[in-house]
Amino acid sequence: MLEEKKVVILGGSSGIGKATAIRFANEGYRVFIGSSDLSKGEAACKLLPGDGHRVFEVDVRDSSHIEKLAEWINAECGDFDVLVNSVGVSQGMPVLDSEFEKWDNALQVMLYGTVKSCRLLVPLLKDGGRVIHITSIHQNRVENGSSAYGMAKAAITQFTRSLALELAPRNVLANTIAPGFISTPMSVKAHGNELESDWFKDNYIKYNHLPLKRPGLPEEVSGVVWFLAGPDASYITGSVLTVDGGLTITF
Repeated sequence: MLEEKKVVILGGSSGIGKATAIRFANEGYRVFIGSSDLSKGEAACKLLPGDGHRVFEVDVRDSSHIEKLAEWINAECGDFDVLVNSVGVSQGMPVLDSEFEKWDNALQVMLYGTVKSCRLLVPLLKDGGRVIHITSIHQNRVENGSSAYGMAKAAITQFTRSLALELAPRNVLANTIAPGFISTPMSVKAHGNELESDWFKDNYIKYNHLPLKRPGLPEEVSGVVWFLAGPDASYITGSVLTVDGGLTITF
């Protein structure tokens, strides 16, 4: 009998995280979704084939939420195989002319949320397990109003490299995935879907700044997550896999 495998997906109720939850469930994993919106998490969980999936309310800014998830895993399962962190917020605001608390929220959610999650959950990972963080091409590119977002993503990448080094004695591999434009709810702003805007079509399609001339699908990122979690990625750690349709090779 094959051993049951388990994955924790933070931010698993929407976008890339949701697609990843579906992919792992289709591959036979038990999926534990963490979401700050419990109703969205429950809706996503209903889409998963198989049994034993669970949803937890996890606002990664609140250590007690992560502690409850860790306590449940320890009591019910003892350990798990893969940790995927796909938590993200996109709130553009200027460096100088914004309230610090609002500007800082991106770092509290994405950077410190990632650190808190790893400190509490990685000890429960099996030896030979995987840590996979979803970052962004913003980790080394700049856009007006995205300073906090870009800083958080860049810091997560460096944090993941540190994890890769420190967890190597346990053969736990830690990597990041840096998506470009992906068609997710985060792409829908107050003024509409940026991926359907004239700005996007002119800059990235008409003028060839995006070689594949289309946004990616969440499933095209979740497939890379699945690869990094599998046996074919057994010699990859501390790396960044860019999934951006060729965007960052142009100028």
